[in-house]
Amino acid sequence: MWFSRKQVAKSLPDQAGLDSGQREASQSTTKRLGDAAESLALAHLLKAGLKRVQTNYRTPGRGGGEVDLIMRECDGTLVFVEVRQRSGSLHGGAGASIGAVKQRRIIFAARHYLMRFSSLPPCRFDVVLVQGALAGPEGVAIEWLREAFDAG
Repeated sequence: MWFSRKQVAKSLPDQAGLDSGQREASQSTTKRLGDAAESLALAHLLKAGLKRVQTNYRTPGRGGGEVDLIMRECDGTLVFVEVRQRSGSLHGGAGASIGAVKQRRIIFAARHYLMRFSSLPPCRFDVVLVQGALAGPEGVAIEWLREAFDAG
């Protein structure tokens, strides 16, 4: 018999002693941090001269992919940007969290987005790393990695 994720989650004990309300609060905090990091990354890229095309592009259906930011350089290059935020450098920091599977999902979403074009513009995949506590007094460091990976 097949079970949905919700059915499985209900049958599992609460992780780390969190009740469902605490889990939802934790997820909403994660979402807020991600949104804040994307806003910082967008501001950084706009300041560098790129133009915003779209934010949070998702492929339809389950199992697809998402591109955090789609930007355009002045020369017409379409830039698909993944934004990663980590408050510390434990486990390699923000950059270490973009593995092969994540890259494939971003590439999948980018290819889906590009289906609307009759002729393909030049494209690249960039990553913006936001390191540091977004709410902390020590501030954040933003690192923009151009051509971080390719569609191979």
